[in-house]
Amino acid sequence: MRWNTLAVHAGDGIDPVTGALDGPLVHSSAFAFETAADAAAQFAGEREGFIYGRWRNPTTEAFEAKVAKLEGADAAVATASGMAAIFGALAAHLEAGGHVLAPRGIYAETAKLLRTHFERFGVRFDFVDMTDLAAVEAALGADTRVVWCETPANPTLAVYDIAALAERARSVGAALVVDSTFATPYHQHPLELGADLVVHSATKGIGGHGDALGGVAVGSREKVDAVRSVAVRAAGGVLAPHNAWMLSRGLRTLGLRMERSSANAQELAQRLEADERIARVFYPGLASHPQHSVAARQMKRGFGALVAFELVGGLPAGRRAYDAFEVLTRAVSLGDLRTLVSHPASTTHFSMPAAQRAAAGISDGLFRMSVGVEDVEDLWEDLDRAMGAAARP
Repeated sequence: MRWNTLAVHAGDGIDPVTGALDGPLVHSSAFAFETAADAAAQFAGEREGFIYGRWRNPTTEAFEAKVAKLEGADAAVATASGMAAIFGALAAHLEAGGHVLAPRGIYAETAKLLRTHFERFGVRFDFVDMTDLAAVEAALGADTRVVWCETPANPTLAVYDIAALAERARSVGAALVVDSTFATPYHQHPLELGADLVVHSATKGIGGHGDALGGVAVGSREKVDAVRSVAVRAAGGVLAPHNAWMLSRGLRTLGLRMERSSANAQELAQRLEADERIARVFYPGLASHPQHSVAARQMKRGFGALVAFELVGGLPAGRRAYDAFEVLTRAVSLGDLRTLVSHPASTTHFSMPAAQRAAAGISDGLFRMSVGVEDVEDLWEDLDRAMGAAARP
């Protein structure tokens, strides 16, 4: 089946008892055994079954199956949030003395996880410009266990060459983990390019409605089981069944939503780039983007819903524009049906040291826009009105 058909049907089935088209929402925290022998066999791993909600849940497994199919993966594990998936993907590969190589352009909470938590347990890390493969090669070592790649990057929309990074990770025996949240499974399939694991904040584009937290990691059965062991069964980062049901619902329309959002983002990026009130625009679909050729090679069906930009006049002008939005919503998060605008330096990347923000290209005047499915002319009129307000001191 083709991608959009899989999005609708994968992981789902008609209920054999009631004939319901939508799978049941199973809230039970525990599941009954037939006999003492059945209980013993399930705990010994000799027989498949549902024992306890922290271990398995049929509603959650339906969501996992759908994501795995859409990513072309053997397996997937759902988690309580994107950060739980990120933690699990790192913890499954790391021990004291291990090394992580990550990009400068990275979600601040991922960087904070490395700086303030894994470092306490003897894990080393380096942040490099991953668009510079020579810098990547120079930073790799025999102790490198994980090469972490977030592409497109949050919030600068830098694009990293997944296939090239996979080759270099393999050269030192490291795993390449790709955070593909910005791209979603609709626009990018990192496993096809050599990645070992892919993580998503399912809260974002996968869910798509801004009403359910969740995360997911996909890859080989061995890799996914390692993440499940640490993030879900040990740390308890369990995705609630109701959220799994809502995220499965979101996946069914992911292609429709991303097609519209990506087209809107492309149009708005082009208009912003041509406007003299805008200093810089960052969008992988623009020919002016430094890694446009890489994005065109490794992304599918468009370039995603995220656009970053700086206004002429820097932060003061940006504040005036931000306060003038009427259709665009002032909020963090992304991948929503609504268009959301955030100021990374004071919100999502506030926890990142100022020097690291500067090295990653996150200026105090940078704004990130997650483009929704509204009529593009309404979005442009709101941007135009806000840019006009920015020009008036």
